[in-house]
Amino acid sequence: MSHIDCDICIVGAGSGGLSVAAGAAQMGARVVLIEKGEMGGDCLNSGCVPSKALLAAAKQAHSMTKGAEMGITPVTPEIDFAAVKEHVARSIATIAPVDSQERFEGFGITVIREHARFTSPHEMQAGDTTIKARRFVLATGSRPLVPPIDGIEDTPYLTNETIFGLRERPRHLLVIGGGPIGIEMAQAHRRLGSEVTVIEGAKALGKDDPELAEQLLGRLRAEGIRIEEGAKVTAVSGHEGAITVETEKGRFEGSHLLMAVGRQVVTDGLGLDVAHVKHDRHGITVGEDLRSKTNRRVYAVGDAAGGLMFTHVAGYHAGVIIRSMLFGLPSKAKTAHIPWATYTDPGLAQVGLTEAQAREKHGDALRVIRMAYDENDRAIAEGRTLGTLKLMAVKGRPVGATILGASADELIGVWAIAIASCTKLSKIAGAVLPYPTLGEINKRAAGNYFSASLFDNEWVKTAVRAVQRWIP
Repeated sequence: MSHIDCDICIVGAGSGGLSVAAGAAQMGARVVLIEKGEMGGDCLNSGCVPSKALLAAAKQAHSMTKGAEMGITPVTPEIDFAAVKEHVARSIATIAPVDSQERFEGFGITVIREHARFTSPHEMQAGDTTIKARRFVLATGSRPLVPPIDGIEDTPYLTNETIFGLRERPRHLLVIGGGPIGIEMAQAHRRLGSEVTVIEGAKALGKDDPELAEQLLGRLRAEGIRIEEGAKVTAVSGHEGAITVETEKGRFEGSHLLMAVGRQVVTDGLGLDVAHVKHDRHGITVGEDLRSKTNRRVYAVGDAAGGLMFTHVAGYHAGVIIRSMLFGLPSKAKTAHIPWATYTDPGLAQVGLTEAQAREKHGDALRVIRMAYDENDRAIAEGRTLGTLKLMAVKGRPVGATILGASADELIGVWAIAIASCTKLSKIAGAVLPYPTLGEINKRAAGNYFSASLFDNEWVKTAVRAVQRWIP
């Protein structure tokens, strides 16, 4: 049995835990990092990276079926599904060294690959090592939520943790859950040759702007994806190759089942009660400073903090608590500037308030500016004109933005920065951008905020005419 004294003990080597570990160690703190599973966490191994690699392959395949309007004869691609999954595996393997145990040990961090649990409010046990720390950071992440559906224990199913290991293409993939994960996997598998049915108990993409979400669902249906909404699942049955899903709207049959109904925070087995750390099914009970309300030694970041479940949020949380733990400075986590995206084609991205939320909060002070992709020269040239930017603005500043269209995940960054820094729309409107680019959609939307007051204002026109008479 060994004993370690340190400044910071981190449980979980995903985005949040790794960011805290690297930052703290390089600034002189003594750090212990504990991870019982794979380094890199869900994002690298079964989430963000593999899903985007699969979507990229699917987009490549889909592009071969298009192009007639540009003079390119469409062809039916030959898809080697196993080779596609090898592309996914290579993507993970290429990034893995950045998150590896060896790299973090190179920072002077003690990495322990064991399960961790509290043995007291100020100590943890990991394997045969006892760790006493001034601060603990719980970055345990989440796992796929599998609700207690009748028959689920006897029916084979996939989750995001297992689907990327599948080497044979599903003949007909049944997806329970119409959120971002379910919708992304639906489009990827449809474009790679599978039949796909999405079964959603409420509204697909229900957390996004209803208008633009419906446009995206329409495009997915046009690609041949069946999307059944308001179809609450009552039972599942069958075996691999022959799966049946019973719902309140009827029966659906397919070859494989993907459960994509949400995520469940991982807190079991940590000994939280022993450490007097209050928690519930949503995660650790923390304040705005991400510190446990019942054990001030303990912080939680990412999914474990019980808020937005995105990899980039975990990284953001790391910066918040490093400021507090290392320098003793006040630091609070905020959410108004946090963007998110569904990485379909076209994509759907959001930051700040949706139109409905903005109207409820700001009432008549709100202005909604729309900019259609079919008014953008680059989108026209590339034949990617399906899409719209909706900009929510109050008193010359953005309070939210929703984008449906090509590169929505990239374009939303401007609005995330603007909201985070309280940037005025006049600054964005005054930017000079390369022509032609999709980025002009953002610039023109900002400019359109001022158009009515400038171009339709009789006082302005009168003033301009008067000035013209005096200019030599």
